[in-house]
Amino acid sequence: MKRPIGMLVLALACMAGVSVQAADKLRVGKAVADSFAFTPVDVGVGVGFWPKFDIEPEIIAFGGAARLQQALIAGSVDIALGAGPSMGLTAKGAPTHAIAAITGAPKGMSFVVLRDSPIRSLDQLKGLKMGVTSAGSLTDWLTKRISLLKGWGTEGMTVVAIPGLEATMAALKTKQIDAAVLATETGLLLEERGEARNVVNAGDYVTDFHTNVIFSRDALIASNPELIQRFINGWFTAVAYMKADKAKTIEFAAKAMNSTPTVLARVYDETMPAMSDTGVFDPKALAVLKPSLVEMGIIDRIPSDEEMFTSRFVPAKVSRP
Repeated sequence: MKRPIGMLVLALACMAGVSVQAADKLRVGKAVADSFAFTPVDVGVGVGFWPKFDIEPEIIAFGGAARLQQALIAGSVDIALGAGPSMGLTAKGAPTHAIAAITGAPKGMSFVVLRDSPIRSLDQLKGLKMGVTSAGSLTDWLTKRISLLKGWGTEGMTVVAIPGLEATMAALKTKQIDAAVLATETGLLLEERGEARNVVNAGDYVTDFHTNVIFSRDALIASNPELIQRFINGWFTAVAYMKADKAKTIEFAAKAMNSTPTVLARVYDETMPAMSDTGVFDPKALAVLKPSLVEMGIIDRIPSDEEMFTSRFVPAKVSRP
């Protein structure tokens, strides 16, 4: 009777004194499914990088940064690909820390309106209703920050929390909101479909910033720092691959995001330069983010670095792609 090949390989490995160890499973949460900035984990899967780091990622998408942080705090995910302003929750006492920077300026975020909307500029958005994913999210922060930069105060645009693209589009069509903060690539995809268009790129107004960062739970940081280091090294190895191979990156990202190559070719050129090569936190970005957390009412004092993030895992050790 023939043995299955897998059992035969295992038996031979045991006879040779070789230990067969399964890869560590990591639940990796994304704040949203359609952000190009979060695709290094998907590209790593597509290229086959993660087994090299003995990691098997389970990728889970959420309806915004707030829901992602709730899942992280509850222990439903191990790694969270989220928003820079969410470091304010850590400063308030959440049992999490940012462990690496993903992107700088928010070139991957835009204010989106319906195709037939009369709105053509940022100034026309003053006093109007802006759809965001949730209170305290990146989209909320960007709306209020840009409103402050324009001299309108934090309430210069009224934020309305509407999680999910389908609900957001419905709210736009029924005039419940006038515009929405969405991933730039989502706006471009809607433009390609003839449904909506990007009217303002947030990165044109907010320059020094950490739009996206990687988080983990304090308990996992303490109990298994070696696992986290492997993930960080794998992530930035994937980033290096992405910067070296545009065509393959677009191929894998299109599958992960359910987008089109034409849209992602435009997003790639705009977003890749803003993606960190090492994960090191930028002091200039932090100098903008920290006081803004107070201005937005997220926390009541400017936090220290240690209250927001740890630098023990960066710069990442990047392998040859």
